[in-house]
Amino acid sequence: MKADYHLHTSFSDDSIYPMEQLVFDAIELGLDEICITDHVDYGIKYDHDDPNKPEFCVLNVDYPAYFKTLDRLCVQYKKQITIRKGLEFGIQAHTISRYEKLFESYPLDFVLLSVHQIKDLEFWTQDFQKGKTQEQYNKEYYDTLYDLVKNFKHYSVLAHMDLIVRYDQKGRYPFENIKPQVEKILKQVIADNKGIEVNTSSFQYGLDDLMPSRQILKLYHNLGGMIITIGSDAHQKQYVANQIEFVKEQLKDIGFTHFHTFEKMKPIAHEL
Repeated sequence: MKADYHLHTSFSDDSIYPMEQLVFDAIELGLDEICITDHVDYGIKYDHDDPNKPEFCVLNVDYPAYFKTLDRLCVQYKKQITIRKGLEFGIQAHTISRYEKLFESYPLDFVLLSVHQIKDLEFWTQDFQKGKTQEQYNKEYYDTLYDLVKNFKHYSVLAHMDLIVRYDQKGRYPFENIKPQVEKILKQVIADNKGIEVNTSSFQYGLDDLMPSRQILKLYHNLGGMIITIGSDAHQKQYVANQIEFVKEQLKDIGFTHFHTFEKMKPIAHEL
């Protein structure tokens, strides 16, 4: 089974990749299944039908058009590839209720829980990190993630769990300093029968480890975690399925025996 479970198209504000072209490229790459997971980031982005949106703003997924297109492609290419319907929820504490409503509004197979901003401050612009020590912004990041998994349950896996590493200009923060927080998060994830993602964009960004790190993956395994998905986080053709087969071997080395796909929010195990 070859699957990529984190993919973006032109329905995301940060991609111009046509959805049908992505499907065609995935077929050409020999993938059996994909899940398209375009961005929703309440707090910093607006829905298309929001009457209060400013004239110039960044928009979330156009939900009716998104699911209509997915429905069409699922039927059109069903003999060649399985296409699952997903979204990437960029959740913050003050936006949880909006995601609860969104989850109830559309039929989803899979939901990535991501933290891209805290208090509407972006990581990639350094607005969140500004004025904080490395210890402070790392602690706040993992504390926030723990609060979210305690309070929001309509997700499948945690996406790029240590995303803060990608935008940490001071380098990788020592794992031992965050291990107690990470362990609390993982225990909650496991108790809720949720999972975590290995995000292969770590190769694209030139990081020095997998995402999440091998230390986090080993801890998850040692705690009894089993549900794990693999996704490229591709926003363009060249990264679709990037390094996914290599990651499978890395997971086997850690001790995992299966990776997962999802249907109607239920995990399906496949041998690595």
